[in-house]
Amino acid sequence: AGVGSISFKLQRDYHLEIPRCFETGTFHAMSQESIPMVNVAKEIKPMRGAIDKAIANVLDSGRFIQGPEVVGFENELAEMIGAKFCVGVSSGTDALLCSLMGLGVGHGDEVVTTAFTFFATGGVIARLGATPVFADIDPQNFCLDPNSALNKISKKTKAVMPVNLFGRLAELPNTDVPILEDAAQSIGTSPPRGIAAGISFFPTKNVGAVGDAGAILINDSDFAEKIRKLRNHGAKPKYYHAMVGGNFRLDAIQAAILRVKLPFLNEWNTIRKENAKRYRNAFASAALPPEFQCPEDGEEHIYHQFTLRVPKRDELRGYLKERGIAAEVYYPVPLHLQECFKDLGYKKGSLPHTEKACEEVLSLPIHPTISVSQQERVIDAVLQFYK
Repeated sequence: AGVGSISFKLQRDYHLEIPRCFETGTFHAMSQESIPMVNVAKEIKPMRGAIDKAIANVLDSGRFIQGPEVVGFENELAEMIGAKFCVGVSSGTDALLCSLMGLGVGHGDEVVTTAFTFFATGGVIARLGATPVFADIDPQNFCLDPNSALNKISKKTKAVMPVNLFGRLAELPNTDVPILEDAAQSIGTSPPRGIAAGISFFPTKNVGAVGDAGAILINDSDFAEKIRKLRNHGAKPKYYHAMVGGNFRLDAIQAAILRVKLPFLNEWNTIRKENAKRYRNAFASAALPPEFQCPEDGEEHIYHQFTLRVPKRDELRGYLKERGIAAEVYYPVPLHLQECFKDLGYKKGSLPHTEKACEEVLSLPIHPTISVSQQERVIDAVLQFYK
């Protein structure tokens, strides 16, 4: 009666919108700081001075497109990852698109990939007039099942595109077909293992720009040269076009900011692994339903996301939200069941492991700026839900 009458009086006298938590009695959700999935502002704060200086240097130089900052970033990233070549591009999506163009993918071709991924993976294939052919996932690690992928390869297959999902390296199928890694979520795990690896620097990635940015990691010099032309409308020298490319250039300001942040990547990935271990240890020692599964661990796993497989997924997510704890579903609808791909002929049940994962996965906050006490709040809330 007390909470309800206070709510009514405030609304009546001051015409205020009262948060639902007051009406339902979940006042504790408002009494503690919320825990977001990521906190890019907090991540940037310690290096803000260096970032401001890097931006000022670009502004003073007048070199806003490509130029020395982009070249410097490409060299530093290639050396850190162990790739022979790095080509900076405008986004992770364009990294995949430009790479497929470099492989000559077009109308009538097929590219085998996973349906359990962000839309860009399948979208770039369709944009070139090719057909995305979706294989199922390994239910243990959520990545493309290499055997399922092999079964989907045909004479029309121009490439296979596995996704290193949530920060874990996908197992590659044993095939002579060119392999293009969607490595948007796995920067720092491995040099490119196929013809190329597409990287994203979306602000929430393990190392992020302050807008869209990407890169293509390559080990073949001829392919690297082709990609450099394609990112600049297929021109070299200027105004002489040997092929039709696109405007996939990396902005100098984004490159300058990434040069400031890049040296912290290994440290941030280590913290993510420590955070994952804290979650894993807490859940392993608790009485939880048998369907509750932590992500498969691995030395190369950098935990872009800490993705559980849980019973009552949507109820758990709502329970955490009421307590100020963010949790996300990556991804609720698989690509083969998206409306834009309905003409490909896939039906519900076509990829059972993929579809089951979409119904059960839930990612918890694991970013490097989450504190131990915040993680303990997340853990306690999960355990309380299943009690």
